[in-house]
Amino acid sequence: MNIERISQSFLKKFPGDFSNNPMQRNTPKVLFSTIQPAGFDKPQLIAFNETLSEEIGLGTFEEKDLDFLVGNHLPDNVQTYATAYAGHQFGNWAGQLGDGRAILAGEITNTSGKRTEIQWKGAGATPYSRHADGRAVLRSSVREYLMSEAMYHLGVPTTRALSLAFTGEDVVRDIMYNGNPQLEKGAVVIRTAESFLRFGHFELMSAQQEYKTLQELLDFTIENYYPEITSSDTQKYKDFFESICTRTANLMVEWFRVGFVHGVMNTDNMSILGLTIDYGPYSMMDEYDLNFTPNTTDLPGRRYAFGKQGQISQWNLWQLANALHPLIKDEKFLENTLNSYGTYFWEAHDKMLCQKFGFDELKKDDEEFFTNWQGLMQELEFDYTLFFNQLEKLATGIDLKEHFSSISYSFLTDEKLGKLKNFIEKYEFRLNSNSISREESLQMMAKSNPKFILRNYLLYECIEEINNGRTEMLNKLTEALENPYKEIFPEFSNKRPSGYDDTAGCSTLSCSS
Repeated sequence: MNIERISQSFLKKFPGDFSNNPMQRNTPKVLFSTIQPAGFDKPQLIAFNETLSEEIGLGTFEEKDLDFLVGNHLPDNVQTYATAYAGHQFGNWAGQLGDGRAILAGEITNTSGKRTEIQWKGAGATPYSRHADGRAVLRSSVREYLMSEAMYHLGVPTTRALSLAFTGEDVVRDIMYNGNPQLEKGAVVIRTAESFLRFGHFELMSAQQEYKTLQELLDFTIENYYPEITSSDTQKYKDFFESICTRTANLMVEWFRVGFVHGVMNTDNMSILGLTIDYGPYSMMDEYDLNFTPNTTDLPGRRYAFGKQGQISQWNLWQLANALHPLIKDEKFLENTLNSYGTYFWEAHDKMLCQKFGFDELKKDDEEFFTNWQGLMQELEFDYTLFFNQLEKLATGIDLKEHFSSISYSFLTDEKLGKLKNFIEKYEFRLNSNSISREESLQMMAKSNPKFILRNYLLYECIEEINNGRTEMLNKLTEALENPYKEIFPEFSNKRPSGYDDTAGCSTLSCSS
């Protein structure tokens, strides 16, 4: 691997703490602290993403590279650091947060000139660990490794995963926060992104009134990650804010398209590039439920439920607007931009649903159709992904009960079947108004509706196997997630087995790592 090509331009541009002191503390007026990974004596590689390694310029893995994958014995050119940021958590200002379990190696540039940041997760404590140990367990590491790659292949903007390795040590975690801590195998995942900058980095500098650093950080972001912005002075900051609003809305629409629920949409978990970031207590949707949250910490309020993700993203953008106001200095502009966010989001959302249903364009009565569909899905407890798969297979004279019973998490009574029949009749009537052929409609649906999603129960089974020294399911899931719009393994195209309904890690999760 070309580790010698890694550099740290961020350290040269912004104020930081270079003490390498891991003591957890406030670090005012800086954007990072240098810190050394903990180091692990008996690491063991579980998985390595060779394709991604080649793409970003790291090249081929060799056995000696295992040390780098867990942060051991680093060369002099890799000066490691953790960044400081702030954030609103569950709607409340939390002050300084920062990379409590993540340590950056820096960035690498490939032969095409594209830069990629490289970051360990679970490699030890940082000043921002908040009384934690900075370690990660196998459970959370496998989930991040697989899900970030699954989202990438689904076509959703995301961070990506390079490697997954055992650390050789055990970590104590209380998975359900119920006073029953247990030892779990430790692991480190390397994740990559064009940038890991978050809303929270800007919130921190603004809250501390470090406006010069705030402006330098925003200039850096625009120059490196928003090449489409060519304006100057205050206008470029306005253009940036409009762009991040659009990127964030588009990301939310993609989450809705594939049925992804993030679970913890705090402002410190919002990417300034519009990427899916920080895979914690997430879930792909099983039975359709707008009020579903996979995060036990989010109960009973369900602030981050599936159906609220558009609304919460707008709230988070309000917080970013407050942070950037000292630079933009135009309340009316910010207010108008944020007020128009909802309009843009719902138009994009409904156009996305048109593609999932195979409609040629958004028409006058489609909004009412979608509202009725949502009610039907919740009442009949249909599996979100499998419903659209079955919709693609509709044929004249088909037995609706037989066709849809296998994707419902409840019994289809005669009354429910009547409602389903009525809906299908309206759906077919709407299809007949298309200006495109049925074949073109089906092609559109096939591109929008995945045949495979990485369900929590599959992840649970995979983690159990890896814990027991087997990787067959890991390899199988990797192949499936790389081809989500094909049905490679039919056994994965089924709803969650009822035996997993109340199993921790299969339906709901905690923020514990």
